Amino acid sequence: MNTFSNYLDFFNWTVELAANKGTSGDDQTDEHKEFTQLNYKRMEKWNKIFHVSEEVKQILNSLTIKQHWYVITETWCGDSAQNLPIIAKIAEASAGKIQLTILMRDKNPEWMNRYLTNGAKSVPKLIAFDEQENELFTWGPRPEEGMVITRHWQANKDTITKEQFHLYLHTFYAFNKGLAVQSELKELLER
Repeated sequence: MNTFSNYLDFFNWTVELAANKGTSGDDQTDEHKEFTQLNYKRMEKWNKIFHVSEEVKQILNSLTIKQHWYVITETWCGDSAQNLPIIAKIAEASAGKIQLTILMRDKNPEWMNRYLTNGAKSVPKLIAFDEQENELFTWGPRPEEGMVITRHWQANKDTITKEQFHLYLHTFYAFNKGLAVQSELKELLER
């Protein structure tokens, strides 16, 4: 699949891939297949426990223009599993003012290459447009606190393993409960 017109279809596809020990994207590695299985569980958790704040709902209600949000991702991406369910719930809470489309990174290189993060194909990447296709904002691949953890690891790869980095990052997500993502998207919506 290249594109999903809603989060539920993407989630169900992830469930199917995980059940069949598969993954999305060009790199069909065992590691990516294992991450897809783990990420299905992460997404399932966020689907159940995350709730859009009343403050964000008020901002969504006050939107005067419709928006189209595109999220570039892959099923093996841990950041996506932690953030995409939150993005989807915010779009859903907009009562039709935000349309969400999910694009697969490796199948949509023209999109990914336009929205690199420091030269890297980091996902998830959210790009928001108005009805006239004017770009409103971009977000991703993770909230600023997650970026701080990532920069610290990148500067200290000789002393921090990739496994330790993943533990630190996903512990942050667990304790933050989606508040950082919601807060950053709230600020972008208020502009």
